[in-house]
Amino acid sequence: MGCSTKHKSVKSTSQPIEHTIWNDLLQVYVSEQGNVNYKGFIQDSVKLNQYLSLIERNHPTDSNWTKNEQLAYWINAYNAFTVKIIIKNYPVKSIKDIAGSIPFVNSTWDIRFINIEGNDYDLNDIEHNILRKDFNEPRIHFAINCASFSCPKLLNEAYVANKIEEQLSAVATDFINDPTRNKISSENADLSKLFKWFNGDFTKNKTLIEFLNQYSKIKINTDANINYLDYDWTLNE
Repeated sequence: MGCSTKHKSVKSTSQPIEHTIWNDLLQVYVSEQGNVNYKGFIQDSVKLNQYLSLIERNHPTDSNWTKNEQLAYWINAYNAFTVKIIIKNYPVKSIKDIAGSIPFVNSTWDIRFINIEGNDYDLNDIEHNILRKDFNEPRIHFAINCASFSCPKLLNEAYVANKIEEQLSAVATDFINDPTRNKISSENADLSKLFKWFNGDFTKNKTLIEFLNQYSKIKINTDANINYLDYDWTLNE
């Protein structure tokens, strides 16, 4: 399901927002290991809703926002609304247990529960029709969090325009070198299925191994064997 309104054509006079509230929440309720205290988010839902309201009132536009300000906004929005849908349905063992309106057709990512200045979105819209489509930035896959153990960790700070390049490089390095999510040697690379699902995003200008070697502490041979690990959708708490 796609979003009928592309964000570049949205008419808005919004200005770039501060992500301080979201940053404060992440500092308190997300560990350095990426474990999320959803019960804490529930207890502090007033502050979370305050941040989401800020998101909902300010839709990015090319005229008033830099590319990095838009990128930080959409990553934070994706992550904050993911937390919102989890705590709305908590307790839940997996994000995949939250059904869409049509069983076996819709998924959690198809639930259109996000409204930003009158424009409706679901999580798939933000990921595929905005972040992947408009930013040409494969590292977003390490920044947006699907609330599951095998996902890249939810960073315990908000993404911000003035250091987003540093943040994206840091989460890419962390994920690729995390032995619970990727098992890498010079001869073999047992990888997260993220690299299979979104292979085209990582190989637009180079091979997958060349992409990995930008961040891997162990350099992978060009002829290394590549396999993909099972994905654990257990809630990341």
